[in-house]
Amino acid sequence: MKWLIASDIHGSAYYCRKMTECFARSGAERMLLLGDVLYHGPRNDLPRDYSPRDTAELLNALDGVVGVRGNCDAEIDQVMLTFPMMAEYALLCDNGMTVFATHGHVYGPDCLPPLRRGDILLSGHTHVPAHTERDGVFFINPGSAAIPKGGSRHSCMTLDEGVFHWIDLDSGEEYDRFAPGEP
Repeated sequence: MKWLIASDIHGSAYYCRKMTECFARSGAERMLLLGDVLYHGPRNDLPRDYSPRDTAELLNALDGVVGVRGNCDAEIDQVMLTFPMMAEYALLCDNGMTVFATHGHVYGPDCLPPLRRGDILLSGHTHVPAHTERDGVFFINPGSAAIPKGGSRHSCMTLDEGVFHWIDLDSGEEYDRFAPGEP
């Protein structure tokens, strides 16, 4: 199953629209949102075309969306959304891999959930795309759709047959790929 994975939309209707267009182009069957969906948070500037209501409408129009709760998400956000997004984590099994998907503010490289060698911790929160390995565990971050940090791009990713592909939301082009376990 092909997934589109995104994090940190922070209520940007502009980048949510670009992400939903990417979802349609990608042929992904499901979308996984790694938190911070509607609210921009007190530490962030307002993202482009900030409109939590429009963002919710764009996401609610899609089939196959599931999310996990970010540090800027609240119960009132769930009222606006028709898909589940209040769990702290989700487990995916894809192509023989176990993926622990979370926002990143509770579980992260320095506070690991119970993972085994070869498992993947997939999280957002930092707004910086990444793929690293430590002690046999892979750490993967799609970056931020709306508020990238550290000089990174507005991005999301796909997971298809065990390979992660990062997509620049402004150009629509793939700019990185990672297959855990490949050199």
